[in-house]
Amino acid sequence: MLTVFVVSDATGETAEQVVRSALIQFEGAPARIVRVGRVLTAERVREVVGEASREESLVVHTLVSDELRRVMPSEARRRGVDAMDLMGPLLERLATHLRLSPREKPGLFRQLAEAKSREIEAVEFAFRHDDGERVEDLDRAEVVLVGVSRTMRTPTMLYLAYRGWFAANVPVILRIPPHPRLLALPPSRVFCLTMEAGRLVELRQARAKAHRVPLEPYASVPHVQAELREAHGLARRQRWEEIDVTGKSVEEVAREIMTLLHAAGSPRYDHPEAGEGGIRETDT
Repeated sequence: MLTVFVVSDATGETAEQVVRSALIQFEGAPARIVRVGRVLTAERVREVVGEASREESLVVHTLVSDELRRVMPSEARRRGVDAMDLMGPLLERLATHLRLSPREKPGLFRQLAEAKSREIEAVEFAFRHDDGERVEDLDRAEVVLVGVSRTMRTPTMLYLAYRGWFAANVPVILRIPPHPRLLALPPSRVFCLTMEAGRLVELRQARAKAHRVPLEPYASVPHVQAELREAHGLARRQRWEEIDVTGKSVEEVAREIMTLLHAAGSPRYDHPEAGEGGIRETDT
């Protein structure tokens, strides 16, 4: 029986899938797969090749480290083992055409795939929890934005969702008490978005005219000021961080929130392509 050793400096899951897909073409073939992950040192490479040399075997590897990819064929030749590099030739071809050097980071492909899956789930969560919807489910949110109308709650929530954060937003409405589920959340997860009264009045007047709705009381100065005072008082009592969004872009507001979440000890999440190393380490 042929033993196929799948060797990786991550988990080897991707390489195993490739090998299994190939073996399907050889129906009934006497073969088994041994997956060996977390091969991170030259010594470990030699150990695995030594094990493979004791039986009829083929070593298939997806080592991204240039050093380990040099050790593997050298040790395989010395031990008389057939070894095949699935990752090296592709990395070299891409490096030539892109005129760039590979990052040699194990698990990056799976990391990117997992990030994309999480982003999809986060966006779906955000749409289900926009503007106070499903408030009874708020404890599942990693970040909750509160604020009066037109303080960028929804666009900021969606930006965070597209970055993989499970976000929700809840409006602050004058003389209507907040839902108990909102008040029960840890303060570090809730952010109150505020804006200068004059600018907020301008935005509301523009919206009222565009939708042909009455300006009073929605866009009146006294009403806006009263709403902002209520939001400020609520944030102060609940110890929520207040974010002044006046003159800021959605991206600026969202990044300020992500920085504060990180400082408060919340599990940091960022897409791995952002270059910040925020996503938790996963394996290929």
